[in-house]
Amino acid sequence: MTRALAAALTLLAAGCSNQPATVIDGSSPAAFASTVSMARGDLGNADQLIFDRAIHGVGGRRFGERDTQALARTTFDGMTAAEVVADQRARDR
Repeated sequence: MTRALAAALTLLAAGCSNQPATVIDGSSPAAFASTVSMARGDLGNADQLIFDRAIHGVGGRRFGERDTQALARTTFDGMTAAEVVADQRARDR
């Protein structure tokens, strides 16, 4: 019972965070890597898997794109992790 209560309190505290969602910055490879990592931390485990699939699978959106990292920076610049997940879910339908 104590573990369940502790888990519930942890989830409640995480849900009450006043921190704004991390916005992905695609202005440079370093900024992109840093903000993607921080944005990923804003998500739960299940959504992290969807987020990862979106970030790493962006090359399939444009066939023949040689620089998929630049495409990812352009595609996700200005988005939050929740927006990336929602976009990927819409594409999966």
